[in-house]
Amino acid sequence: MAKEKKLVEAITSMEEDFAQWYTDVVKKAELIEYSNVKGCMILRPNGYAIWENIQKELDRRFKETGVENVYMPLFIPESLLQREKDHVEGFAPEVAWVTHGGMEPLQERLCVRPTSETLFCDMYSNIIQSYRDLPKLYNQWCSVVRWEKTTRPFLRSMEFLWQEGHTAHATEEEAEERTIQMLNVYADFCEQILAIPMIKGKKTDKEKFAGAHSTYTIEALMHDGKALQSGTSHNFGDGFAHAFDIQYTDKDNKLQYVHQTSWGMSTRIIGAVIMVHGDDSGLVLPPRIAPVQVMIVPIAQHKEGVLDKAYELRDRLAKTFSVKVDDSDKSPGWKFSEQEMRGIPTRIEIGPKDLEVNQAVIVRRDTREKIVVSLDEIEAKLAQVQETMQQEMLKRARAHRDAHTYQAANYEEFKELIANKPGFVKAMWCGDEACELKIKEETTATSRCMPFEQEHVADTCVCCGKPAKTMVYWGKAY
Repeated sequence: MAKEKKLVEAITSMEEDFAQWYTDVVKKAELIEYSNVKGCMILRPNGYAIWENIQKELDRRFKETGVENVYMPLFIPESLLQREKDHVEGFAPEVAWVTHGGMEPLQERLCVRPTSETLFCDMYSNIIQSYRDLPKLYNQWCSVVRWEKTTRPFLRSMEFLWQEGHTAHATEEEAEERTIQMLNVYADFCEQILAIPMIKGKKTDKEKFAGAHSTYTIEALMHDGKALQSGTSHNFGDGFAHAFDIQYTDKDNKLQYVHQTSWGMSTRIIGAVIMVHGDDSGLVLPPRIAPVQVMIVPIAQHKEGVLDKAYELRDRLAKTFSVKVDDSDKSPGWKFSEQEMRGIPTRIEIGPKDLEVNQAVIVRRDTREKIVVSLDEIEAKLAQVQETMQQEMLKRARAHRDAHTYQAANYEEFKELIANKPGFVKAMWCGDEACELKIKEETTATSRCMPFEQEHVADTCVCCGKPAKTMVYWGKAY
């Protein structure tokens, strides 16, 4: 038992030190390894497999809306980047530059892509001529580089994996419709697959993407009460089109500028899964995203027939589930701890006594509830258990978010809540950026979004007391 206890002791309690708990989990669950390149992480098989499942699910949903995948170059010439001034200024502190090719200095610096708007714009200016060429609905799966000063696995690293969608449309209305459509795709994916409830809304002008006409976001609340921006969708209007001369001839044979959108979700969302669902024993993965949904643990596997039955059960369940057998020579207790650390949603225990009565025991990772089932109906029971687990994980996450969402009618109340009640604070805002800046400077809280579902919390701005225009979700964020 000493070894079994040591595995769990390796994780700091989340209530004692949440940041250390998070680091312990990503390491002990073998999601990442630290790299010799400062600020970059190595995605190990356990971590990359989660991203593969995210990619598979999102890619299917994108394609259902007509999106096609492309791939753009890693490098962006400086002259191309400079054509969109606001965009460049927004990313300037984070850009990595290539100045030499081999031993020779380059005539023009190359930017390692922090995002690919300018590349897509350059391509669109060449391939769009007529209204018949529209819309263009493209997405790419790639990595990007942003020179971050402070990094944390998944949440913020210098290089990370993501998808970035870039679309071009004939009208402002079509672009806005696509922008909202993709935000809804993200929100539905997070809720249905990751069991994470999201707040959908619009970013303030101060917080919107550099060069965008408007930015929409989905915001999640982590276990420690901090917010995480989990996906964004941007309406660029025709700003990039003017900068890159992306025009088309309409049905009346008149030249018009296209309207564009961009939207993205990254490996940061894995950090959200960890921080929303994890516990002091490690990861807790929702069944629909887990790379391994079932771990079969044979008990007293040296006894006759036990391993054979475990393999037979694996082959049966593999038709419906992602399943493995832990046939290592470790003790059952150690295997249980490993399965829990890795967040595998369900465990099946089967031993000699179970074989005698044609049964097995299903154990839920989230509640550790044990369910004795007949082997004759194990497929149906397992499916039922996993569906119940998926729904209850979402329900618990929503309950936690709602319990940590507060309202403030005045500034004193707002500051008190931000200082002492980690979570979202709903408060009214006059729309003046000066109030937004004051709140950030004095409380370190930022505006997370102006939610689509507006509420009337008070008549006046929480900061200045002037007539309020909008209800805003505020909070401290990763």
